[in-house]
Amino acid sequence: MWLSADMSQNAPLCTETVAAELAANADDLLQFTTGAAVPGGFGWLDDDGAVVERNLELWITCRMTHVCALGAALGKPGFHELVEHGVKALSENFHDERHDGWYAAIAPDGSRPTDATKAAYAHSFVVLAGSSARAVGVEGANDLLANALAVHDRYFWDENQGMARESFSGDWRIEEDYRGINANMHTVEAYLAAGDVTGDDIWHRRAGRIVTRAIDDVARGSNWRIPEHFTADFTPLPDYNRDQPAHPFRPYGATPGHALEWARLTLATARTLGGPAWDWALPAAESLVRGAIADAWAADGADGFVYTTDWDGAPVVHARMHWVLTEALGAAWALHHVTGSSDWSRLFEQWWEYAKAHLVDTERGSWISELDQTNHPHAGTWVGKPDTYHAVQAMLLPRLPLTPSFASALAASS
Repeated sequence: MWLSADMSQNAPLCTETVAAELAANADDLLQFTTGAAVPGGFGWLDDDGAVVERNLELWITCRMTHVCALGAALGKPGFHELVEHGVKALSENFHDERHDGWYAAIAPDGSRPTDATKAAYAHSFVVLAGSSARAVGVEGANDLLANALAVHDRYFWDENQGMARESFSGDWRIEEDYRGINANMHTVEAYLAAGDVTGDDIWHRRAGRIVTRAIDDVARGSNWRIPEHFTADFTPLPDYNRDQPAHPFRPYGATPGHALEWARLTLATARTLGGPAWDWALPAAESLVRGAIADAWAADGADGFVYTTDWDGAPVVHARMHWVLTEALGAAWALHHVTGSSDWSRLFEQWWEYAKAHLVDTERGSWISELDQTNHPHAGTWVGKPDTYHAVQAMLLPRLPLTPSFASALAASS
């Protein structure tokens, strides 16, 4: 069965009570987001929602610009102006006028670059921010998105591999001898959003090529435990970062949270492109999610998804990351949309109960970024509450269709 029909009306995703809780938490998260705005862009937030004195990261400014676009699409006062602020910061403070592309980090006041490298992960979020800003009609968004897509096309897209390259020096002359599945996953998200707002299906088709290679080929051939790290010709590196198992972006082993995230993106890509050629997408998404549950949920006796496992599915890093739980909600939502099965709605509500019990911070706001294996706050990998991207998206799920992407869907319904 290819994904032409939406079966979600067969059973509700969640009860009215849960839907109201999610909506209220979305409002709280959006309010928390407003505290991140600083003159140079958006800063890294601490546990109380205050900006940490540190360099401004490109990926955070992009993700918070995207979040603010979601707030603007919902009609929240002040959020259109926050999107304008983000677009201006990306177009002026972060943009490399000499070499093109965007600096990885700039000084806290936005005055100068502190890291000039050009990474696909962060640049995918430039595309996402530009797409979301365009969806809500912010001035300057069209130019930002057009430039971001041109940079992606020129430097990051590898036509022969059908995948994204990883990173370059600031002047684009030196390319890293590494490829990562994480950067490719977020490139899929960005390309889907770009195709939705521009109407140019080249971005949808490129997203489809990445998903097919990463999931129908690599993940299927690895028992649905997705290799994260590769050489430049996409030969897997299974022992990469074995000595840094809790790395925030390149951890050793399999990352069940990414399997959950890929499941949602696989179904969205299949729905976008359509046709019998995508018959494999639904069973693949189900395999990814069921594998992640089997390997990572309560794998050490306590509820929650462990961060990483080895290649046999045994836990390596036992910490529970908030973003993994949000992607579990997203995976259950996507599978419910496609199948209408109450199994996925039950899991959605079960995981939301866990989030309320352990991750939603009702005292200081937002979600706790990381828990230890006993579900107590922990800062082994993440410090503070850097951004609200994952949590806000998860809280909006009950009001969204599977496609188009978040900002486009909300803007179309407003």
